[in-house]
Amino acid sequence: MSNTHTEHFVPAGWEQEIASRIDAIAQALTHMGADAALLADNIDLYYTSGRVFNGFTYITAQGQVHYYVRRPLGYENEPCVTYVHKPELIPGHLERLPHKLAMMADTMPQAQWARLRRAFDSAEAVDGSAAMRQLRAVKSGMEQQLLRESARRHVSVYKQVPTLYRSGMTDLELEIEIERQARLAGSTGLVRCHGDAMEMFMGSLLAGDNADEPSPYDFAMGGAGINLSQPVGANGSIIKLHTTIMVDMGMNYGGYMTDMTRTYAVGNVPDIAKKAHQLSVDINHRLAREGRHGVEARELYATALEMTQEAGLADYFMGHRQHAGFVGHGIGLETNEAPVLAPRSRDVLHTGQVIAIEPKYVLPGIGAVGIENTYIVQPHCLECITTMPEELHEMGKPY
Repeated sequence: MSNTHTEHFVPAGWEQEIASRIDAIAQALTHMGADAALLADNIDLYYTSGRVFNGFTYITAQGQVHYYVRRPLGYENEPCVTYVHKPELIPGHLERLPHKLAMMADTMPQAQWARLRRAFDSAEAVDGSAAMRQLRAVKSGMEQQLLRESARRHVSVYKQVPTLYRSGMTDLELEIEIERQARLAGSTGLVRCHGDAMEMFMGSLLAGDNADEPSPYDFAMGGAGINLSQPVGANGSIIKLHTTIMVDMGMNYGGYMTDMTRTYAVGNVPDIAKKAHQLSVDINHRLAREGRHGVEARELYATALEMTQEAGLADYFMGHRQHAGFVGHGIGLETNEAPVLAPRSRDVLHTGQVIAIEPKYVLPGIGAVGIENTYIVQPHCLECITTMPEELHEMGKPY
């Protein structure tokens, strides 16, 4: 029986998209003065081929691409694929060895970097991480379509949240019910995070005072988690009356993720919770009006902080016991892509970038409040694609 796949290595319908990405990477290599790039991270492999595989993507400054694959088998007849069981074999397949080779220092382990430098011992190795990060930040029309579909499914899951709740539930039990609905809607369950040692499972649900538990990760909110091997998110505590539940579950449909947060009240909650939540909504709406192509990301952070200070809620902004240093981030194949909306950010918004904006507040004795939406940067505004009610919704009542 033949193990040859009937489909092509680059999936059907992705050919033009992948070719456009390869052309953009080739231009970036030319600008860097590099002859070629060698990519090994799953995200970069998916971005340059339309699939995750075990191996490497090799791209020249002239726009040629070749895939050096270890697994899966079955693509031996593809002209763009060469099977290698170790990277040291790659140089022997090249018509011309590079003088300057770009690799991704932000994701490549040091041991692999050193191994590849030995394999390409005549080439100068340079870091192409910043260039790749900027390229991936601007989403093509196809990527935007995938993100819109992710947002549609994201909303369909969140609209079920109030009716999934039962009195006496733990936060973990409710989170599992939401995760189940997300998986049934097609979510892969995988949330990829850019950054050092950033891990999470499908997102975060924070009930009551657990929202005030600091996390080691650079996320907007914390939570103790169920044990110290993964100290973030729900901790198994029973959901209490007169507190809030913040649902911040990342949804990954087709590789591209949207980010959305909605907050639910368990019974009546104090007025300060309602005030802070409405402020979050107001900040989102203002930044959506003022954000556009050419705006500095730090300006949007400054606006959010100014509105918070004017409302007298600065002590609770982006945390209480521990504060996050941003109010938004890029999203797509990973969370925490460029641009980052932070006070010292040098990022400038560009048409086609996709960002999540999440001004949130942690109130002791009550919980976290606020919303998060995903936006596509347009020439004159930010277009919200996670469109669903934003009010502080009462748990147990259907939308």
